[in-house]
Amino acid sequence: MSSAKQRPVRVLVAKPGLDGHDRGAKVVAAALRDAGMEVIYTGLHQTPEMIATAAVQEDVDVVGLSILSGAHMTLIPRVRQLLRDEGRNDVLLIGGGIIPQEDVEALEAQGVAKVFGPGTPTGDIIAYITGAVDDRRR
Repeated sequence: MSSAKQRPVRVLVAKPGLDGHDRGAKVVAAALRDAGMEVIYTGLHQTPEMIATAAVQEDVDVVGLSILSGAHMTLIPRVRQLLRDEGRNDVLLIGGGIIPQEDVEALEAQGVAKVFGPGTPTGDIIAYITGAVDDRRR
């Protein structure tokens, strides 16, 4: 299928848990939208169940989770499992926030594709998503 006929990359950006800071998530969501992606931003205080349900309903290619609360080792794997339970192993799951390197490695071992730290240029996130989704669509 030619890229002209493919639908734009669909990304769900979510803030799971009790973290009340969403400036970074909004910056990333705007950058992805400006890059031509369809972005659904679910807002603050989302449960993993709410995120997975929205991802399935919206038929997204990517779920991006932004976590600053320290609950990443609970919330991110829960979203991954819920997506698997819904038969959506094809959804690229990425994360961002303040996550220690040893936890990044553990999350990647559990099926998280990539974790972006604070200060990551939005162009790097866009390039990663574009490349990963193109690979999956082939």
